[in-house]
Order: sequence, then structure tokens, then C-alpha cells
Amino acid sequence: MELFTNQVLAGIATGAIYACMALAVVMIYQAIDHLNFAQGEMAMFSTFISWQLMQWGVPYWAAFVITLAFSFAAGIAIERILFKPLTKAPVLTNVAGFIALFAIINSSAGLIWDFTIKQYPTPFGSAPFLGSQLISTHQAGMIGVTILLLLGLYFFFQYTRIGLAMRAAASVPESARLVGINTSWMIALGWGMATAIGSIAGMLIAPVVFLEPNMMGGVLIYGFAAAVLGGLTSPFGAVVGGFLVGVFENLAGTYIPGVGNELKLPIALALIISVLVVKPAGLFGRHIVKRV
Repeated sequence: MELFTNQVLAGIATGAIYACMALAVVMIYQAIDHLNFAQGEMAMFSTFISWQLMQWGVPYWAAFVITLAFSFAAGIAIERILFKPLTKAPVLTNVAGFIALFAIINSSAGLIWDFTIKQYPTPFGSAPFLGSQLISTHQAGMIGVTILLLLGLYFFFQYTRIGLAMRAAASVPESARLVGINTSWMIALGWGMATAIGSIAGMLIAPVVFLEPNMMGGVLIYGFAAAVLGGLTSPFGAVVGGFLVGVFENLAGTYIPGVGNELKLPIALALIISVLVVKPAGLFGRHIVKRV
């Protein structure tokens, strides 16, 4: 029972990271109807920025806030420069743009910081949380930061004018334009917020997986699995999917014979395929109906 509890708690901790990544994926998907294959690399580059700031002597939380501001601005710039001109382009053109962005960011990070593994500090420490051996303080910190982020986003989208305008621009862009909402800039703000959320995931997971240019590859796939499981049209579903994927991954690696750590990633891919076959819209997603 102790082993089961330990695996569930560890799964919730890693699931918090997957929830952040899935939320970033869903926000961009709702804005432009495409999956951002470079989301993980954008988070990785932001994490390197925070690491570099700390190497220059900036305290952790100051570097954290500066990195969020940088990520937000970078997300808006990427949307304005690269993807706004591709608004009416074919799907494959957008996919090519995402793949190019992936390669550019990955190569740039390797060129600037090289591909050697670097230690990334944690502000929470690695001691047992409240004296318990079941969860560390860093894992508890990951869960706490993610919950605060999700609560902040909930209140932003429910009770602020900009948040309501962003929801309208994503759900009914034609009607939003008729009431004076600049849907183009709402999409750009969505990109900025998604990039900042992804950077939080990168900075929280870096102490666990270590810092290097390919660190977010597996995390992005788990984020995709979480987004598909919860529903690409549901931010709430993406969060729930993230926690479910984290717990499922840990339990599968522990209790399914032959899986172990090596086959956890194929398990996530199998989960994506299974959900798409059984329930294409995801657990909380809505079916899109178009008039023809």
C-alpha cells in the first residue's frame, strides 16, 4: 500500500508538469486550431534563460519572474512574425512552420549553451515533505505552483474583461469581431500566455530531468497525451488529463510487467491512440459541429 501511495503521489507531481504543458498546448490549439510541436522547445529555451540569469547572480524567484516576462513577449513575437502571416495557409504549411521553429530553437540553445547536461536548482529543496518519505518538498512545490497557476487562470478567464474577450475570440471569433474585440491580438495574447505557462513547466521539471536542449521532448509528448485525453477544446480537461497521465504512467511502470521506465513513453503514445479511437473529442472536449 505504501508503494502504491508513493507512486500515486509521484504521479500527481509529474502530472502537474504535464498539466501545465497540456494547458499551453490547448490554449494555442484553441487560438489557431493547430498543435504547437515547438511548445516543448520554447519551454526549454525559457528555462535556459532563467538558468543563465541565475549564473549571473540573479536570485531564483527574480529570474523566474523575468523569464515569465521574456516568455510572454517571445510568444507574442513568434505569433506576430511567423504565424500571423500563415493564418489562411494550408495545414501542412503551419506544420512546417512549427517544425522549423522546433529545429531553430533546439539548435540555437545547443549553440549558445551546448548540449552538456547542467544542474538546475530547486527553490523548494529535495528533503522529505513534512517529514514524509512519500513525497519530496520539490514535488510538493511543483503541485503547489501548478494549483496556484490554474486558480489564477480560472479567475482571469472568468472575471476579467481581457480573459472573457480571449474566450470569445477563441470560441466565436466572428461574433467577437462584431462586438469590437480585436481577435488578432487576443490570439497573440494567448500565444504569450501559453509560452509563459510552458516556461513554468520547464523550470519546474528541470531539477528532475536536468537541463539540456532535448529535455522537453518526452514531456511534450506526455503533454499532448494529456491534452488529447482531457480534450483539446477544454482547458479544464487538459489539466485533469495531465494529472491522470502522470498517475497512469507511474502505476503502469510499477505494476505492468515489462514496462519499467523504458516503455513509459510508448504507453503515453498508446494512450493517445486509444482515446482518439474511442472518444476523439477527449473526456471533457466538445464535438465541433460545422454548418455545410
